[in-house]
Amino acid sequence: MDTRQLARIDLNLLLALQILLEERSVSKAAKRLFITQPAMSKTLSRLRAVFNDPLFTRNAQGMMPTPRALELEGALYATLLNVEQLVSPQHFDPTEYEGIFTIALSEYAGAGLLPTLMEHFATEAPHISIKSISRVENQLEQLANGNIDFIIHMERTNYSEEFNVECLAEAPPVVLARKDHPASRQKITWDTLNQYPLVRLYISDPETLGAFQDAQYFGLSKTSSKHSSFETSHLLTALQVLRRTDRLLPGPPFLTHNPLVHDNITTLPFPEENSFTVRYMLVSHQRTNNAPVYRWFREKIKQIVQEFNQNL
Repeated sequence: MDTRQLARIDLNLLLALQILLEERSVSKAAKRLFITQPAMSKTLSRLRAVFNDPLFTRNAQGMMPTPRALELEGALYATLLNVEQLVSPQHFDPTEYEGIFTIALSEYAGAGLLPTLMEHFATEAPHISIKSISRVENQLEQLANGNIDFIIHMERTNYSEEFNVECLAEAPPVVLARKDHPASRQKITWDTLNQYPLVRLYISDPETLGAFQDAQYFGLSKTSSKHSSFETSHLLTALQVLRRTDRLLPGPPFLTHNPLVHDNITTLPFPEENSFTVRYMLVSHQRTNNAPVYRWFREKIKQIVQEFNQNL
């Protein structure tokens, strides 16, 4: 690209040339551009200098384009049409859009959300590809750098102004156990929960660990030697361990949206004292605010989560 050549060109000159080619008249072209005839004549002089060609000559019929002007005519219209499309409001049709989007979210959230999301996309946006990643360090930094398009995670303490942060849902945490677990026949207190070892779900970003992941918030002792510990980032493994042991899995309420959780696993109520709420946040970057596809994507995620909440 020769930037020196481009710097010489005023887009208004190209528009004026297009109108001159259509009207074959300085006065008619001036009228369409809402300028005076002398101003239009000066514009034609500038065009002749830019293209080093007369562009038009006069005869009895009016202005006749030169071969150079006729050569420019076809490409000029297409160029102006492309510029018009660049500056016009973006048209977005999800059925035609092709692209790939990366979402960072935990496995337990993804197992609940993504199957429904992909079901919607199969008919509404069949050419959009989704990449889901569950183990991402420094999520917000990755989002700011454009490596991630959306994040769904538990609320963190602070977000800078460059991020759009929307609450998708909020609910008390849950405790999962096998259906015939002894605790299911007892009143659930902190003492009850402390009788059994835990399964902990690992979360990669320390900023989004959430209160539920810290056993001290549960009234459960992190340093107790009474029970062995088991921590994993694999939800399927965690659920299988629950089904075959007396371990308990304290976790966020999104776990209950996962159909895998309904197989021989029950949800125990939390003790009422010192209860708290887990908030799920949808995070995107402000640079995407004016992109119709990103707005559509955000609304689709919010719609699906809202349907989940209504079915609880």
